[in-house]
Amino acid sequence: MLRLDKFLSERGVASRKELKEIIRSGRVCVDGVPQCRPEAKIDPERSVIQVDGKQISSRRSHSYMLHKPLGVVTATEDRSEKTVLDLLPPELRRLGLFPVGRLDKDTSGLLILTNDGDFAHRAISPKSTVEKCYSARVEGVLDEEDCRAFHEGITLKDGTRCLPAKLELLEKDVCLVRITEGKYHQVRRMLASRGKPVLTLHRLSIGALRLDDSLAPGEWRELSEEDLCRVFS
Repeated sequence: MLRLDKFLSERGVASRKELKEIIRSGRVCVDGVPQCRPEAKIDPERSVIQVDGKQISSRRSHSYMLHKPLGVVTATEDRSEKTVLDLLPPELRRLGLFPVGRLDKDTSGLLILTNDGDFAHRAISPKSTVEKCYSARVEGVLDEEDCRAFHEGITLKDGTRCLPAKLELLEKDVCLVRITEGKYHQVRRMLASRGKPVLTLHRLSIGALRLDDSLAPGEWRELSEEDLCRVFS
């Protein structure tokens, strides 16, 4: 038996704090009956759990933090390239994991792998406004005009409008970029639009979840419930 709020939190529905209000407001049904107690015990294998009419899978979810190295593609399979799943042992590849969002082949850093579709959808949904932080080294010299342009929102050459973002100068050619979107090659294209082509790009964090300093490129660790909640902090 498992607490209702813990079950829903483990499946990425919301944080434990948010779930208390969701459950108490009557939005959660257990076997067709509204359940208003977060601490109520349920059998994940037998009970039918619904939130706002949508059934929540009873399958235990698994999520992992991966330090994605350069030269590896963010995909579940590829005929000619090594993928992020190829970095995992066979027992993890059998879990049905897939990447949450993507990092391109020439970008390293934090990547989440999961088999929880609900969590993944919530993490990448524009409505969630989850902030991703990148460290970038560029060709050229960054300045305050670049910071202002990012703050106002950049329009790319093809007309794509990027939401306001944050650019923090660390060195003359090194910066931190924080965005809440996930457009194709967005950070590279935004900096290129300022005449500062990216030389190296590394993702440091997703929400308040930071890449562990102890993980070398290609290494991974399982994420806890607290870790997953940090994504939305």
